[in-house]
Amino acid sequence: MSAPVFLKESGLPVSGRVLLDGPEGRHAATVRRLRAGERVDLTDGAGLMALCTVVAAAKDSLELEVLELRREPAPRPRIVVVQALPKGDRGELAVETMTEVGVDEIVPWAASRCVTQWRADKRDKALGRWRSTAREAAKQARRAWLPEVSDLASTKEVAGRLAAASRALVLHEAATAPLSGVSAPDNGEIIVVVGPEGGISDAELATFAGAGATPVLLGPTVLRTSTAGVAAASVLLAATHRW
Repeated sequence: MSAPVFLKESGLPVSGRVLLDGPEGRHAATVRRLRAGERVDLTDGAGLMALCTVVAAAKDSLELEVLELRREPAPRPRIVVVQALPKGDRGELAVETMTEVGVDEIVPWAASRCVTQWRADKRDKALGRWRSTAREAAKQARRAWLPEVSDLASTKEVAGRLAAASRALVLHEAATAPLSGVSAPDNGEIIVVVGPEGGISDAELATFAGAGATPVLLGPTVLRTSTAGVAAASVLLAATHRW
């Protein structure tokens, strides 16, 4: 079984010993109950991974010995999913599964037909839940690179991202071109838009087409918005040979 991964965004040494404290150290010592001699990996979330072993365990921290330091290059091309806001806790489900398979950035999108809308007074809290979910899922998946969860985007802002992408795609049930037939660039960003339960409006589809996005069909069945993103990302990850 692979070693558990904990996040240490600063102070990751090349060699020697390091103290894992704070919330991560407390979780490692009191929840995971890691003890001397056990293996632990630390990451800064930006490609650096320190392979460690536990030297000593305190009540809310671990002292670790760095065995090896590895740096993983940033994944190429980047996979970005623009996710229309799902209902209830399905947003966190979407973020969790997309993080686990390897999506590099998730952009929450306030589509016109979204049942859920992040009002200004609750936006930061909702965005915080998405980011916390991504963080925990990345550790569970043993990722060296944490995914980015961007600020809530408008349709206009999404169109701007699509115009700058190496490949811009929109999942749509009326499309004729299959997602599995899309050629993947070697670098840059592949951005795929996932609409809400009520579907992408004609106006939104026209805006995205004007920005250079291609409507594509994911498959013969209609998926929920909270599962369509992970399915689409899986197809693209295979196409780019990242899988």
